[in-house]
Amino acid sequence: MRRTSVAQLFEAHHEQLALTHVCGRLDREIAVPEERIWPADLVGHLNLMHPDRLQIIGAAELTWAQRQSREKIAHHLQEIFAARPPAIILADNCELPGMLQTICETTQVALFRTPLASAGVIDQLRLYLSRQLAEKVSLHGVFMDVLGLGVFITGDSGAGKSELALELISRGHGLVADDVVEFSRIAPTVLEGRCPELLQDFIEVRGLGILNIRTIFGETACRRKMRLRLVVYLQRRTLGDGDPARLPIHRETQTILGVEVPRTILPVAAGRNLAVLLEAAVRSQILNLRGIDSTQEFIERQHKAIEQQSGEG
Repeated sequence: MRRTSVAQLFEAHHEQLALTHVCGRLDREIAVPEERIWPADLVGHLNLMHPDRLQIIGAAELTWAQRQSREKIAHHLQEIFAARPPAIILADNCELPGMLQTICETTQVALFRTPLASAGVIDQLRLYLSRQLAEKVSLHGVFMDVLGLGVFITGDSGAGKSELALELISRGHGLVADDVVEFSRIAPTVLEGRCPELLQDFIEVRGLGILNIRTIFGETACRRKMRLRLVVYLQRRTLGDGDPARLPIHRETQTILGVEVPRTILPVAAGRNLAVLLEAAVRSQILNLRGIDSTQEFIERQHKAIEQQSGEG
C-alpha cells in the first residue's frame, strides 16, 4: 500500500501554505486503500460522502453551518469523525469554531489553520499526494529531454545507450537520468520520470567512466524531471535477423504502469547516426501529438495516385 503521513504533509507545506498546527496527532497515515482510488481523491472540501479523506473547511462550509441547528452540525461532525479522517484544515482565514476544536482534541485528529483560500489549498495538496502516493517503477535505461519531449532510451546491453545520451547532450538536449529511471504515474495517462538522488547529474560511459554532466556541460544540460512521451529501443542487429519493416503501418507501444507509451525501434549498425535518427523520431512524435501522421499522409497520397491512374486508364 502506498502511504505517507500527516507529519510529512505538514513538514512539506507548513511554510508554503502558512499552516498552523492547532491540536491533534501528526502520526496518522494517509494511504491509498484501493487501486481504484486516485491519490488526488484523498483531499477535498468537507464532504459527508467521503468522510475518511483529508477535509478542507472554508468560508462556504462555515456560512452553511451558521444556517443550521447546533444539533444538526454536531450530528454531521460525529459522522465525519467516526470515519477517522487523517486531518482537518480550516482555510480562508476563518475563525475557528469551538465545537470543531473540541472534537479534534477529543479524537486527536490533527487540526490546522491557514489564511489561504480553500480551493488553492486543495489544488496544492492534490498535486502533492498525486506525486507522493503515485504508483512507481524503476526501469533500466537513459531518460532524456529531447526537443522538449521526455524520451526513455532503452535497449540491449552494450547497444550504446549512454554514448547516444552523451551525443544528444553535446547537441543541446538535457539529461534526466542514466542507468536507473524512476517513473511515477501522477495521473491516469501521465508518467513522470526522475533520477534517483544518488545518481543525479552522473552518466557512465564505457572507456570514460563516470562523468558529471552538470559540471562538464553546465546547468542547462540537466533536468530534474520530465513527462514520458516516447520510448526508443536500441536494437543490436545480428546475422540471421530479418530486416525491420521499412513502412510500419501500426505504431508500436510499450505499457508502463498501465499507460501505453509510443515506442520506436532503432536498429544499431556501424555508420548509423543514432542521434540524428532519434531527433527525427522525436520530431515525428511531436507531429503525431499534433495530429499529423506522415506515414498515413504518404499512404493516402499513394491511394490518390492509384485512383487517378485507374481513372485515366
